[in-house]
Amino acid sequence: MPEKSQSNQQLDSMRVSVAPMMDWTDRHCRFLHRLLSRRTLLYTEMVTTGALVHGDVPRHLRFNAEEHPVALQLGGSEPADLAHCAKLGEEWGYDEINLNCGCPSERVQRGAFGACLMQEPQLVADCVKAMVDVVDVPVTVKHRIGIDKTESYAFVRDFVGTVREAGCNTFIVHARNAWLKGLSPKQNREVPPLRYALVHRLKHDFPDLRISINGGIADNAEVHSQLRLLDGVMIGREAYHNPWWLAEWDAGFFGETERELTREEVERQMCDYMARESAEYGTPWSNIARHMLGLRNGLPGARRWRQVWSDHKLKGTSPHEVMALAHAGEAVREAVN
Repeated sequence: MPEKSQSNQQLDSMRVSVAPMMDWTDRHCRFLHRLLSRRTLLYTEMVTTGALVHGDVPRHLRFNAEEHPVALQLGGSEPADLAHCAKLGEEWGYDEINLNCGCPSERVQRGAFGACLMQEPQLVADCVKAMVDVVDVPVTVKHRIGIDKTESYAFVRDFVGTVREAGCNTFIVHARNAWLKGLSPKQNREVPPLRYALVHRLKHDFPDLRISINGGIADNAEVHSQLRLLDGVMIGREAYHNPWWLAEWDAGFFGETERELTREEVERQMCDYMARESAEYGTPWSNIARHMLGLRNGLPGARRWRQVWSDHKLKGTSPHEVMALAHAGEAVREAVN
């Protein structure tokens, strides 16, 4: 198991975070993001309590020590199971345990968790209390501003108020309603309108809580705008598709000295990591490289570079050799120089 981080920066790192995203923010993705930003809080994909209670715990909880600060997001609705899984997460070294009350997918609804839990705030409070009672790391909740056609501010206010009493001090709020029927998970990230004002109102009404906002935030100006009113900003798809943006975050959002970092240096370190993963776990480099395909977005030769790293005919080639092939084109060489 990775050693637990001894850093005191976890709360500060909540200032900007990368959202939990199914099939995307696995440990390989998080390793890349950590190369780009030392301070940003990183979240796992959602891990269900069933997967940990009945499945392969190391497969679901293994992560790289370099990833700290890193938070484990759990999906579930049984307080005892969540307490057990939160304890596992703490033992494995995670810096935070987060409860998913925001995912609208039908699969998650069949498990009676995710966004549908917002209909049962007392149950969420019971779940949170069960986790708070057994771990020393922060227990946080990620949720929506409403579900279906419920657009009343009172709905989300009362949800937060109830869960707060159970010992949760940090809420990450996706500023859209979740439609439990009629919209796909993708549409749920795009169709319900963003209502940032409701999140700002939560902070006004609960000034003692840490309130972070999620949803539709895709540039530095918007991050700074939200940080003037809230405690944190969580960024999702834009961080994944344009990972080089993260290289600006430590200086731009955390006040760190700007680092001299190049895309090529990050790519080389990813190649080293791919070789290490292959030797230790037999992980194909393509499972890792898929997360960095946006690293050269906007640069000359980026399309060819992506094609090389996506070419499964090269799966028997070492990662460092693939990198050399990816940079062999004249357009890419000009961009590097």
